[in-house]
Formats: sequence, C-alpha cells, structure tokens
Amino acid sequence: MSRKKALLQYSVTRLALIPIMLWLISSMVFVLLRIAPGDPVDAILGNRANAIARETLRAKLGLDQPLLNQYLNFINGLSHGDLGEALVNQEPVSEIISKALPASIELGVCSLIIAIALGLLVGFSGLAKAEGKIDLLARIYGISTYAMPPFWAAILVQLLFSVALGWLPVGGRFPPGLIQPEGSGFLLLDSICTGNLPALQGTIRHLILPASTLGVLLSGIFSRSLRINLGRMLEADHIEAARSRGINESRVVLYHALPNALLPVLTIAGITIASLIGGALLIEVTFSWPGIALRLQEAINQRDYPVVQGIVVVVASLVVLLSVVVDLLVASIDPRIRY
Repeated sequence: MSRKKALLQYSVTRLALIPIMLWLISSMVFVLLRIAPGDPVDAILGNRANAIARETLRAKLGLDQPLLNQYLNFINGLSHGDLGEALVNQEPVSEIISKALPASIELGVCSLIIAIALGLLVGFSGLAKAEGKIDLLARIYGISTYAMPPFWAAILVQLLFSVALGWLPVGGRFPPGLIQPEGSGFLLLDSICTGNLPALQGTIRHLILPASTLGVLLSGIFSRSLRINLGRMLEADHIEAARSRGINESRVVLYHALPNALLPVLTIAGITIASLIGGALLIEVTFSWPGIALRLQEAINQRDYPVVQGIVVVVASLVVLLSVVVDLLVASIDPRIRY
C-alpha cells in the first residue's frame, strides 16, 4: 500500500473514532454526575425547603424520571446539537458556553504562544554550551516551571505585580468603567476591529498576568522537550555526516537538526492543549477570568448537570479534534511514521 493511501486510511479511521470517543466521554460524565454526592434541588432551594417544593422542582427539572430516560433524553438532544438548559436559571447551555468560551480561547491561545516562544528560546539557548551554566539554568527552569502549582504561582504574581507594585489589575477580563466592544466575544479582536484603543489597552492589561503566568508554567514542557530531542539529534549519524562535509555548525543545527527535533514538540503542543484546560481552571478562578473553566467550576458547585455535561462535551470535542489534527499533521510530515 502506498504512503498516500495509508495516510488516507489512517485519517478516515481516526475521524471515525471521534463520535465513539465523544459518546464514551459524555456517558461517563452523565454517570459520574449522578453518583457524585449532592443534589441539584438542594443547591437551588437549600436544605430547609419542604418536601412539596422539592418534589415540584424535581418534576419541573425532569429529575424525577428514571435514570435511563434521563440518559436517553440527554443522548438524543446531544445528537441533535441540543445541550439542554441550565437547572438554575433555565438558560440554554449553548448560550452559556458561547459567552464563556471566547474568553478561555483567548487566554489559551495567548498562553500557548508565550509558552512555545519562551520554551523554545530557553531550550535552544541551553544547547549553546552543553553542560554549561546556561544549560544548567535551562534545565532548572524547565523542571521548576513544570512542577510549580498554578494557583501558587498565580497568587505570587498577583501579590507582586498587582498588590505590591500596582502595575496591573489583580483580576477580571475588562476594565469595569468601560463598555465592552460588541462582536465575536474575543475582546482583543473586537477592540482592534472597532478601533477602540481604550478597550484594547484595558483588555491587554487584564490579559498580561493570567496569560503570562499560564504561559510560563507551560513553557517548561517545550524547553525540556526541545533540549532533549535537539541534543539527541545533534548526535545522529546524518548530522555527523553533514559536519564532515564542512557545513557550518549553525546551518547544521538550523537546517538539519532543528526541523527533526521540532516534530516531537509539535506533538507535545497538541497534548498541551488538554493541559490548558486543567491549568486554566486554577488560573481562571484565581484571576476571576470569566472563561469556560470558571463557569464549569460554578456549575459543579451548583450541581447543574446540563451545564457541566455541555461544557465537558464541548471541551472534549475541541481536545479530540485538535489531537486528531496534530496526529494527522505529524503523520503527513514525518515519513518515518507507519500506520
């Protein structure tokens, strides 16, 4: 079988598995929410509500139905693109997600750009003089940033740059005294498109701390990966052959070793998107960032089943799709991969 046909078959197989994976994730979330301690009725009415009010609300929310019926209704609605309504305020879950998701995507993209740029810079500089002081500092940086708890780092950053120095806001996404620009929900993009300079400046000032904190914490993954893979690649036979032909060392590194070393980094970049979800939860809570992770935390506290299910399904869909895209991209670039 030719490589082109094998890649096509591999792509079709990966794409066909997406609905199965999403169904398994959705089913697991549905079951785990029902067996977890807590009752949505208690979260809405409180523990002191009388039995009649509790049963009335339970019937109104559809929680009095058998679990099998609730599950079938959930899967049926999901198959038609209906994520249901929130139990607390009956707001459509799709609207809740559409309001919160742009904030998380904006934070995640900016954090990922910072993480990749800083991680590659540190990882590449560490090999300037192997086993030297710069290399040692690069290794310490990679280990410490990867192991540092996100909430602890966020609190330290807030205390330093917001409380002590007063340079940047301590939390939030937009200055409270300004009117947010209307549009896509991506405040950076909307501010630029509308030419609203005060809104753009306010958005950037609120974005710097959370994006930088999350980006620095994730950059250690990229620095360590690049340092390990590039160091291994510089010892490969084809690199020694290039050096023996008299090719300049900088050209050997940039054109022969670095492209091959970046392939594992590309894979890690896709995996890091999933890490952004867990890390962003702590960052969004600490910085009061109105994103999807903060909304998920609120829904869990309120035992709002439809909102939790909808957010998990949407986030899982994004993660699965991005993982498949990265796998297909790496498979199409790297001829060594077999399917």
